[in-house]
Amino acid sequence: MNTFEQSEALQRLPEQFFAKLVKKVHKMKKQGHDIINLGQGNPDLPTPPHIVEELQKASENPKYHKYSPFQGYPFLKEAVAEFYKREYGVDIDPEKEIAVLFGAKTGLVEISQCLLNSGDLALLPDPGYPDYMSGIALANAKTEFMPLLKENDFLPDYQKISADSMEEAKLMFLNYPNNPTSATATKSFFDETVNLAKENNICVVHDFAYGALGFDGQKPQSFLQSKGAKDIGVEIYTLSKTYNMAGWRVGFAIGNQSVINSINLIQDHLYVSLFGAVQHAAAKALTSSQEAVQQLVDTYQSRRDRFIQKLNEIGWEVEAPKGTFFVWLPVPSGYTSEELANVLLEEAHVMTAPGHGFGASGEGYLRVGLLDDEDRLEEAVRRIEKLQLFMKEK
Repeated sequence: MNTFEQSEALQRLPEQFFAKLVKKVHKMKKQGHDIINLGQGNPDLPTPPHIVEELQKASENPKYHKYSPFQGYPFLKEAVAEFYKREYGVDIDPEKEIAVLFGAKTGLVEISQCLLNSGDLALLPDPGYPDYMSGIALANAKTEFMPLLKENDFLPDYQKISADSMEEAKLMFLNYPNNPTSATATKSFFDETVNLAKENNICVVHDFAYGALGFDGQKPQSFLQSKGAKDIGVEIYTLSKTYNMAGWRVGFAIGNQSVINSINLIQDHLYVSLFGAVQHAAAKALTSSQEAVQQLVDTYQSRRDRFIQKLNEIGWEVEAPKGTFFVWLPVPSGYTSEELANVLLEEAHVMTAPGHGFGASGEGYLRVGLLDDEDRLEEAVRRIEKLQLFMKEK
């Protein structure tokens, strides 16, 4: 059999970090171990029944058995605009300021290919979602990392980016509530970002995947709530986390018209939009009662509170996250992130994600997903306690 060499673009792609994690877990499960998998970001609860029922009914409609309009049905874009107006007070033009995506990940990879040429510079959060790198690699562009440090509330310090880099950069990725640090951003931070981007002609891409998941009664801030945000960037939203629709692959890019046009153009050459019945159900999710979303937030907050309490009881001092369904755990001295993750997996059978997999500034942390029920989360802590890695306060 002939072996055909991969293109240079494919060879530039980074290793799929999460694929490695999954392989590790599968290997140990095959060996008969009971693995508590807290290393991934895959929601564990089902899609709310009223959304599933809407899909079931809509799938019988022969209209949806044909090709969908290339850029999505107008009713879905109108639902997105209604959602943003209701939730964030932001006015969106459904026709010109929304692109339908095959999940947020698709948009986050595509946008680099839309706006970057070979050798162009993009600014990335460190640590950050690894797939931001994928689109940049396909575009053969360059990266400069913006460290997210505890002393700055895991926000980038724009004063530490050189004037030359600011002038050269074409694209900046941000993500709040943040994966993996679980930090949230303020309106003043986004206001500062808008002003900086305008001064330097940088397109801002705000990944708002965890936009619904804010705790203690605090609603996460949309980037588009800052004045002028649509002039210099887009926000990318997904139904995966808000409505437990990860497998449905429904997302949107919202904002700057020229960027939306570029995303629509590349997708015209790749797809014929989402199955119409999925779009129909997605519109129902966005415009119907949001009670299920509040119940979901309450569930994650309850899990968070119990998990953090039990960790602190065994001597692992951890701050409660303000958003997302992740906890960013500081690694005790004597271990690297990967070493501790391996110890927890091999000796406690608890899977976590080592922080360095999200970037150099993630070293010294583990990311844990609150994606199992409270009893299993407590069981994970009991297993960790037996390793005697932490000394309780006397």
